[in-house]
Amino acid sequence: MPKRDLTVLHRYFSGRLFPARTQQQQSDQKAIEAAGEMGRTLEITGRQNDKSLEKNPERFTKNVTEKGADPENGDPVRRRGHETSELEAATHLFKGSVGAGLFAMGDCFKNGGLAGATILLPIIAVMCVHCERMLIRGSVLAVERTPGVDFLDYPETVEKCFEHGPRPLRKMSRVMKLIVEMFLCVTQFGFCAIYFVFITENLHQVLQQNGIVISMSMVMLITLLPAMIPSLMTNLKYISPVSLFANVALLFGLIATLTIAFSDGPMPSVGDRHLFTGGAQLALFFGTALFSYEGIALILPLRNSMRRPEKFSTRFGVLNSTMFFTTALFIFTGFVSYVRWGEEVAGSITLNLVVEEVFSQVVKVIAALGVFLGYPIQFFVMIKILWPPLKRSNNCTQKYPITSQVCLRFFMVMMTFGVALVVPKLNLFISLIGALCSTCLAFVIPVLIDFVTRAQVPKALGVWSYIKNILILTVAVLGIVTGTYQSIVEIVKEFK
Repeated sequence: MPKRDLTVLHRYFSGRLFPARTQQQQSDQKAIEAAGEMGRTLEITGRQNDKSLEKNPERFTKNVTEKGADPENGDPVRRRGHETSELEAATHLFKGSVGAGLFAMGDCFKNGGLAGATILLPIIAVMCVHCERMLIRGSVLAVERTPGVDFLDYPETVEKCFEHGPRPLRKMSRVMKLIVEMFLCVTQFGFCAIYFVFITENLHQVLQQNGIVISMSMVMLITLLPAMIPSLMTNLKYISPVSLFANVALLFGLIATLTIAFSDGPMPSVGDRHLFTGGAQLALFFGTALFSYEGIALILPLRNSMRRPEKFSTRFGVLNSTMFFTTALFIFTGFVSYVRWGEEVAGSITLNLVVEEVFSQVVKVIAALGVFLGYPIQFFVMIKILWPPLKRSNNCTQKYPITSQVCLRFFMVMMTFGVALVVPKLNLFISLIGALCSTCLAFVIPVLIDFVTRAQVPKALGVWSYIKNILILTVAVLGIVTGTYQSIVEIVKEFK
């Protein structure tokens, strides 16, 4: 993940952007910045309220300045935030959407069937895009109704939409914000644990092939220390240089794996593979598919970082174009992987490479290295969610901020290690996180935002809006219940 991607993540997870602060809160914020708060915080300046924004939410302009504090002496540096072009925003969104789930597309097609997955993936992509557009609309309206605020992230968008929603729902605003933050945190925690499993499984195959016979648990323990050292860094500028290498390594791993799949003799017949599946397998497919579309957390910060935000969600804009190419890549990777390896396809297609071949071993190691270098970034995002509320609510963390933060990081690394240690299979964990958390973030919350914002406008909730939203919620609830249940059942079976 390059430095500009990391800047987008900063804008999403840094600070609180609401101007109404008490004197005590302002004092606390200064203390946090002086103590070396991670990364940068955003300072929002003068936005002119546009009365026509509610009618045309795409007319949205921004003026953002960044205020960075040096972690050593607390000296703030003011500068204008970088405004991205359409191409840059599309690149960031593509990289944010293509992660570990891409390597699990073979397993996704095994659970969905060649024809079933090829049909259902575009449908899920269209639903994701529609829900992301509802999220954007809700965020723009919330910004317009909140004086002095120019940017709201995902949790704060939910909070403000409920604050300005129907009176019975206003008391739920804080709770809804906490729910979204919890799902985001659990999702990032799951990513970190999945990274541990991915690295361990690939390295374990290579070590065994070279005569080093040790258990999976020992291999994971060996990777713990290298993963812990960069994760203890409290400033993103020390982590960002490795992100480019991580992206290159992952790209190389994917291309090399698909190249081996095509060159390893004649491809099996499509007729030898399942075209459709049902029941338990389809539930697992849904979870993996939703996990793979993991870029919803970047939608709002990416749009607001653009030079022309209105170009983000037009018919041929950044959102639609990027999701089209992402879905096409998912289908191509999953189709080829399942045709090549059939029912033997693993949770990561790199595990299907013949480990006796030297080139395959190189691919496995480089892919594991790419995921390993991405671990500190995912971990940083999780800490950005956990650390600010912990610091505000605890006197000890305010008195010893650096020591407390290092202890928190150490504890969370051990937690991800512990979860990864007990998870028997990578594909089941991916399906579980996707079904439980990704579905709520991608489908449920945006639909609730749409209901709340439209309820305040007469006749805005028409028959079509009701039918469409209820249909999305029905699909989401079915996916959550069946996908989570089946993932847990399969994980329990693996323990027996």
